Amino acid sequence: MYGLYDKNGILRFVNSDKGACLDYAELFEMHSTNYCLMDLVENMDKENDFNLDPNLVENNN
Repeated sequence: MYGLYDKNGILRFVNSDKGACLDYAELFEMHSTNYCLMDLVENMDKENDFNLDPNLVENNN
């Protein structure tokens, strides 16, 4: 599961497909400097809560 965040850190789109998140960004003309992706499934802890540690965000530059 991937989350697409805008440059203000607001979650804009969630999908199980990374490509769908990138397509969403392209559709709304969001350039790679204006968003970041986070793999939400990989960052889940034992209690199935999301770990939204900003250090785990993928840099798209």
